[in-house]
Amino acid sequence: MITFEEELTIAINNELDKSEDIWNQVEGQLIKATRNFTALNESYVPTKIPGYPFLKDGQGKVGDFIAFVLDIRNSTQHLLQRISEKTTSVSQLQRVFYETTAINTCGILIIKKYNGGITEFLGDGFLALFEAKKSEDVYSAHNAAKKCMSAVKDIVNPILKKRYNLPDLEIGIGLAYSQAIVTLIGAENEVYPKAIGECVFRASKLSNGTNQILFDENLKLFWPKEKGGKLSFQQFVHKNSNAVKGYKAVSK
Repeated sequence: MITFEEELTIAINNELDKSEDIWNQVEGQLIKATRNFTALNESYVPTKIPGYPFLKDGQGKVGDFIAFVLDIRNSTQHLLQRISEKTTSVSQLQRVFYETTAINTCGILIIKKYNGGITEFLGDGFLALFEAKKSEDVYSAHNAAKKCMSAVKDIVNPILKKRYNLPDLEIGIGLAYSQAIVTLIGAENEVYPKAIGECVFRASKLSNGTNQILFDENLKLFWPKEKGGKLSFQQFVHKNSNAVKGYKAVSK
């Protein structure tokens, strides 16, 4: 039986194989992909939002969530600045394409393992949600964040180095807690499941660290209180501190 880390390695390599095939198909041309949405025969739409597998058009619900935003650091720079051809043969766009493929594949498996759901891919990362009915639910989101950090270091970066001789990726992860409105947005037959809440905004603002996991104040307060607990929270100054206070967890 293979380990989870071996499963990640296989999945990332498989998806990068597909990405290389796709790149070879589209290289030399610019394609704007469009999606064709079929008319909805039913008013219920499947979602990836934890706790809400289906949503009915025209209705809204309120849930408690931990938003998880992963951001690849300096992805814009990766797109605009070419690495020396003596180092790697891939172009800027090719590099970002492969990097996001690896990160997103890694994220899909890890978020699913810890019972969360990726609701949006953001171009240079993703937004995931974890249902937060009780304080102990924070452990799933935190463990997923730690696993993403270690997987990028121990699995993703070595794969990208071996295949394309690319420098190490750095990521930031923001975690935030609040209520959110769960509903379908869109017009006519083009509707999308969406969770709208402060947690999403704050997690996005906290994902600016370099290989860091930052928490918002609500999640710090929501964290289970244990006598003799092994973690404490320290306020951390970051570039979006004026908008959202950030905290990092420190082992006692």
